[in-house]
Amino acid sequence: MSRLDYVIVLAAGEGTRMKSTMPKVLHSIAGRSLLGHVLAAVDDLSPIEVRVVIGAGRESVQEHLAEISPQAIPIFQEHRGGTGHAVQLALAGVEGAGTVLVVYGDTPLLSSESLSQLIAAHNEGGFAATVLTAEHPEPTGYGRIIREDNDDLLRIIEERDASIIEREIVEINSGVYVFDLAKLRGAIGRLSEGNAQGELYITDVVEILRTDGDRVVPILTPDFIEILGVNDRVQLAECAALMRDQINDSLMRAGVTMIDPTTTWIDITAQIASDVIIYPGTAISGATKIATGALIGPRTTLIDCEVGSRARVLESYCIGATIGEGASVGPFTYLRAGSVLRTNSRVGSFVEMKNSTLGEGSKVPHLSYVGNAAIGVGTNIGAGTIFANYDGVNKHDTEVGDHVRIGSDTVLVAPVSIGDGAYTAAGSVITEDVPPGAIGVGRAKQRNVLEWVLRKRPGTKSADAARASTKEGKPTS
Repeated sequence: MSRLDYVIVLAAGEGTRMKSTMPKVLHSIAGRSLLGHVLAAVDDLSPIEVRVVIGAGRESVQEHLAEISPQAIPIFQEHRGGTGHAVQLALAGVEGAGTVLVVYGDTPLLSSESLSQLIAAHNEGGFAATVLTAEHPEPTGYGRIIREDNDDLLRIIEERDASIIEREIVEINSGVYVFDLAKLRGAIGRLSEGNAQGELYITDVVEILRTDGDRVVPILTPDFIEILGVNDRVQLAECAALMRDQINDSLMRAGVTMIDPTTTWIDITAQIASDVIIYPGTAISGATKIATGALIGPRTTLIDCEVGSRARVLESYCIGATIGEGASVGPFTYLRAGSVLRTNSRVGSFVEMKNSTLGEGSKVPHLSYVGNAAIGVGTNIGAGTIFANYDGVNKHDTEVGDHVRIGSDTVLVAPVSIGDGAYTAAGSVITEDVPPGAIGVGRAKQRNVLEWVLRKRPGTKSADAARASTKEGKPTS
């Protein structure tokens, strides 16, 4: 009985209270735009067709819609004449019988489960219209529900048109409606602009249907949180926090440990297996996948990353990286797009890595930059190593073999290859290939200029210390 034929999403509003150059429905929480959350909820209902009424920011909204829901049909509302006018436009060319769901594009907490139950109740009752309502502890700004003695819906009155007594009502209109298509189509053309805003209200369809003798029923949702809309940045943050709590609650009940859920932000698009431990201050975004047994955080950001089982990512920022099973990252590591860490490898403190692969069991422990490199198995990259991959115009690759030892403070000037089992001497600048088993030395012979400090820095503490350490105030040879 939850059959659904059409969905109309109202997403044409200016969103002036957001004070943003971006259309309101494109603002994001938990990895999806507000519109994206609504479309994800209705998509689970398997409607025959989805029509989205757009207006403000037409080009950007239409482009976003094509990306996230290419099957949805955009309907442009050039003149914002109210919700009733928007539905009129959306119904153009729609014929026959069926069930129509109308929702707003700025209600990201709506669940497909609640919508499915609403549609089922509507279809089973054979009503002309069904309205989702909620009892809100602070109903200011919402339309109020006026019920008949038999609990059917008498009318919906917008707050700006409500009397003082009517504004005391706590049952509010969610803006979610289910209509019999034929009844809606017959009533929508009879709307008038006789209200404070001079607009056509979809809520007035209720009164028209009742006047026609049709039955309209309000269905009260037990959780008013689902129907919360977003009109400004404060409400955006409130909805984000509520969704964070929902996501975290679901994950913890599925076996994920969160030390502090209030400081853990996880996108709805992320996938996290059981027995993952997440420490405070962590953000997990995009299409990130984390396998069982991994430890994440504290103070870690993962964006579009894949983390293998038993991996550890501590106080690091990673985007577009693949972190293998048992690998260790951090603290203070920056993994950029294309970074691949194989099983049991390690990238340590103050290391930046981009478009590079680190082989199984290999290490870049600290203070290094690794770019456009392929590093083999069991290799150690000494502290302060720089993979100089950019010549000012093009990027070049570096290949480092298996069981290589790169000495501290080495600069590998790409393109260059270091063979299996090779070494580089600390402080070297390597510009030529190093054969397997060889040691590459790229530094000048050291020379000591005696008495330089005494001559060039007289009177300094360094000169005093040097003089005091020699016999009779003269340096030894």
